[in-house]
Amino acid sequence: MRKELDRLPPLDLLLAFESAARHLSFTRAAAERFVTQSAVSRQIRALEDDLGVALFARQHRALVLTPAGEKLLLACQAMLAQMRRTVSALRAPSAREVLALSTTPSFASLWLIPRLRSFTQDNPGVDVRLDASYDVRDLAADGFDLAVRYQRADAKDGERLFSESMLPVCAPTLMRAKQPALRSPADLHAHTLLQIEGMPGSGMPMEWQSWLQSNGLPDLEPRSVLTFSSYNEVIAAALEGQGVALGRRPLIDALLRQRRLVAPFGDAKQTAKAYFVITDPASRARPAVRAFEAWLSAEGAKT
Repeated sequence: MRKELDRLPPLDLLLAFESAARHLSFTRAAAERFVTQSAVSRQIRALEDDLGVALFARQHRALVLTPAGEKLLLACQAMLAQMRRTVSALRAPSAREVLALSTTPSFASLWLIPRLRSFTQDNPGVDVRLDASYDVRDLAADGFDLAVRYQRADAKDGERLFSESMLPVCAPTLMRAKQPALRSPADLHAHTLLQIEGMPGSGMPMEWQSWLQSNGLPDLEPRSVLTFSSYNEVIAAALEGQGVALGRRPLIDALLRQRRLVAPFGDAKQTAKAYFVITDPASRARPAVRAFEAWLSAEGAKT
């Protein structure tokens, strides 16, 4: 009887469950594992039959883990994380190290990548794998060593890298043009505002609305608004002289120093957001990870 209780289910069933539980979707798990949705459904049913417990509660248009499912997911993720670390060590025990970092596309392109050369030059043999995505990765489960995350300034997880401040910025050509003028915030009524996509039907983009209200212009109507899906696109449009963007410092500091962007209305105002470095505890034992943490901290201090 004891042997029967200790018997592990087939590994393919556990892998299908881990994917479905992580996504809370049989469809997304199927796409990840290159099988059909019905195949994943059959595997989950087989696993539940093998264990004798329900792992998911099927609700209307939603999939929810049961307490047993939550317990099994934690065990599967811990097992897979340990296997990834072991396989990585076996593949290159004395050769190159791979350091995996997750962060946002704007932090990666505007702040990290321009500085990354100094780390690679000082740390030969360490290869950096950068995942620039708006998805919040599970470091251990998804095989990442560190993440730099954009979150509330009072967040408790991770070490703060730096705070954020914000101010309107534009290409120098907009400042030099006599018409329409751009000498005070009220002049924005004659200009195009550039913004990241907000919630559908929200009207004026939220960040601009907040900035205008704090500057005594809650009812200002711009000439037009250009809306983009990412901050990189907002800055690209600003560099091309297509309008005025809200510049996030220190991400755009290099562009300000180079005079590729200018700030028409003076000082930046601090926001309620900041950037934090979060490290997988198991990865911190690796010298390359500790070196990258120290390098990030030093670069953040310079900023």
